Amino acid sequence: MLWETVSKALLKSRDDLQEELFHHLSRDGGPGISALAAAPSALQQHRHVHHAVIPRGRSGRSSVSGIVATVFGATGFLGRYVVNRLGRIGSQVIIPYRCDQYDLMYLRPMGDLGQLLFLEWDCKDKDSIRRAVEHSNVVINLVGKEWETKNFSFEDEFVNIPKSIAQITREAGVETLIHISHLNASLKSPSKYLRNKAVGEKAVREEFPDAIIMKPAEMFGREDRFLNHYANMRWFGGVPLISMGKKTAKQPVYVVDVAKAIINAIKDPDAKGKTYALAGPNRYLLHDLVEYVYAVSFRTFFPYPLPRPLYHLVARFFELSPFEPWLTRDKVDRFHITDMTFPDLPGLEDLGIQPTTLEQKAIEVLRRHRRYRWLDAELEEAKPAKTYNM
Repeated sequence: MLWETVSKALLKSRDDLQEELFHHLSRDGGPGISALAAAPSALQQHRHVHHAVIPRGRSGRSSVSGIVATVFGATGFLGRYVVNRLGRIGSQVIIPYRCDQYDLMYLRPMGDLGQLLFLEWDCKDKDSIRRAVEHSNVVINLVGKEWETKNFSFEDEFVNIPKSIAQITREAGVETLIHISHLNASLKSPSKYLRNKAVGEKAVREEFPDAIIMKPAEMFGREDRFLNHYANMRWFGGVPLISMGKKTAKQPVYVVDVAKAIINAIKDPDAKGKTYALAGPNRYLLHDLVEYVYAVSFRTFFPYPLPRPLYHLVARFFELSPFEPWLTRDKVDRFHITDMTFPDLPGLEDLGIQPTTLEQKAIEVLRRHRRYRWLDAELEEAKPAKTYNM
């Protein structure tokens, strides 16, 4: 009789379920009636709080961290590391996507069953953005591309879309918004990519004053377009560098460190409204950095100077490709800009992260560029890159 009553009551609301059980136990004089009457109901305590935001369980993928994060741009280079970090602490992740289903396959194992939710979205449709953020308490914007297309310009990618996300995130009452910019973002930059990044920062800050803005330098990792880009230049008979790369200083940051910084910023209540400059621990001349890339790869390093106009002409040829362009004029300018320093802005150390050096992780990226005979050679056989004083 009790089970029949319970099964019927399951179709009712939570309050009706509690009332039905209480009535049945009172009628039958069950022994648990006094305890039920005395203790406050768990259903009443959490009636207005979704179970996904109640932390429980030990840390790990099968626990619940209390974080429900919408990650825009999760299918990109940085996105896969952010989703993995969120998934491994038991967060629920909503992944809006615009790509093919096959591009999502590597993300699916990164969270426990039911913790990763994939949502097709249109970045120019505000209702679509609203559906993606309405149940979240954290929104992370990683949307970006290294080249313009006929459908999306840099202004769309780095200004209009972030502005819409920030506006709708604020209207939805989301607590935390994290926006990814660039270390060299500046309105005076020769790179259109970096100029729009700077405008996007201001637009996000205006729409969401408490937004957390991250400014990473060029990131390196297994799937990067920085170290791999220069390593692949061997197919063109050498490495063209403006002024031989001796007038450009770079301070690359490990992509995993940036992902950790995002997770730690979510957990830090004092991070709201701050801007973080994320750079690696060492600074290198571009020439010395590329020389080290070839030393680790056990390839012959043959640099040669190439004037900027001629370099742009070569890049213009690659831009004609109907597929992903390997080189663009804007990328030439961006890679030959000296990384800025921001001593007044907090960095990785302020988020409790020890920056990883290039020498520690370069082998993970560059081993695939070695010939077979050098595949298992020790990293110590490559001479470390020369560092450049800040």
